Amino acid sequence: MAEQVSSAIEVERKYDVDAGHVLPDLGGVDGVASAGQQEPASLEATYYDTADLRLRAARITLRHRTGGSDAGWHLKLPSGRDREELRVEAPGEAVPDALTTLVRGWTRGAELVPAARLSTVRRVQLLLDPAGVPLLELADDEVTACRISDGHELRWREWEAELLSGPRGLLDAVQERLLAAGAAPSSSASKVGRVLTRPDEAATAAPWWAQARGRRPGESAATVVHAHLAEQVAELQSRHPHALRDRPDAVHKMRVATRRLRSALVTFRPLLDRARTDPWRDELRWLAGVLGEVRDAEVMHERLRGLVAAEPSELVLGDVLQQIDLELEQRHRRAHAALVEVLAGQRYLQLLDGLVQLVDDPPFQQVARGQAAPVLAGGMRRTWKRLDRAMAAAAECPPGPEQEERLHDVRKDAKRARYAAEALTPVFGRDAARFARAMTDLQESLGDVQDGVATREVLRELGARAHVSGRNGFTFGRLHALEQARAVGAGADWPSARAAVSRHKLRRWFER
Repeated sequence: MAEQVSSAIEVERKYDVDAGHVLPDLGGVDGVASAGQQEPASLEATYYDTADLRLRAARITLRHRTGGSDAGWHLKLPSGRDREELRVEAPGEAVPDALTTLVRGWTRGAELVPAARLSTVRRVQLLLDPAGVPLLELADDEVTACRISDGHELRWREWEAELLSGPRGLLDAVQERLLAAGAAPSSSASKVGRVLTRPDEAATAAPWWAQARGRRPGESAATVVHAHLAEQVAELQSRHPHALRDRPDAVHKMRVATRRLRSALVTFRPLLDRARTDPWRDELRWLAGVLGEVRDAEVMHERLRGLVAAEPSELVLGDVLQQIDLELEQRHRRAHAALVEVLAGQRYLQLLDGLVQLVDDPPFQQVARGQAAPVLAGGMRRTWKRLDRAMAAAAECPPGPEQEERLHDVRKDAKRARYAAEALTPVFGRDAARFARAMTDLQESLGDVQDGVATREVLRELGARAHVSGRNGFTFGRLHALEQARAVGAGADWPSARAAVSRHKLRRWFER
């Protein structure tokens, strides 16, 4: 991305007010010493979206604004209960490539076009602490908006309280004063959302698989599966801009979403038309593999640094940490560059299109209309039997490379069983949650086995490289031996972990 992108978390609240309302005196509110009034400003903003408003559906706003102190391009993404605001200074009315790339997970390559234009007369008060530091900005906005598709216009007034450097509790104190002055919490989370919402949208009938949602115990199996698929597709899309920027844990969470989706398409395949779902299972495996290269480099780097930190200083000979940092940072950069290329490619867009289509028009079989609990328990039974067979196969292997490979299969199947149980928690409640926790314990107990295999390979490479270059490779060899011993121990301990997850009481909820 050529343009420079800056980022900040936006913490604000909006309020609807009538023309006759007057801003109350906010002096003395939670550390506020004074309120400074600024000159009115005229703001002109053009908001962009796809023709079918994909950004609005995801609660994302993309605009170009002139006037005021923060003119330029702004992209606002949901961030918990707040929003992350990304800014780009770029000339012209073409959406900057940096922002187009970041919203690609939602637009899926569709063209971004002007959707609305807003003119705002803004009057701002800055609430200051005794030292004159701005704590909160309170804007009184008079807005005129035009929906470009049909020329529909709206006019309204709103107050907007945005936290600057003050504590979050200041927003509560200010809100109390604003509500007492006649304001009401805004009916829309954003200005553009107000003008783009059409009155006839709410009248659209929900499809049959969504009509029973929330009406346990009579809901259908399709209701549960559809909700889970929709949640995971939304999670995958929401992680796209953060994975592109390599934000902490973003790649990991995007990878988990791909795995949960793939697990769901396996667990619930009797409910679905496999001719439509099987191709996307394969593509999800491909995407998870690309994400895994980045994630594995992150995990390996952290693991190796931890191993070195645990060693007595007299046993760390040479520039061990520097070699580890150099190698793993290079691996991470290469893997992330490959991921960025994939996320810009047509294959990824086709996968997103396919997943969104599965949510919009899920290919349910007739059996999916059945009551959720009995229908979905069958998928859980099949998932458990697969895990049980994998554990039996691993139990027959003596310690060594073959057992490590078998235990890796057990770990993958335990993860699939965990994801399936978590998806069924809305139906089976604590029983499914308890089973999912047991699967998590099994998965984590076997983590050292597979992690040890990968770690030993990296240590062998680093040790050989140190030897060839004339550096001391002792520490790499020692860490390799310690990892080998740890893996043997984990392999020896795993039967107790197997016994723990094999208790029948953990499975009674789906084996009745």
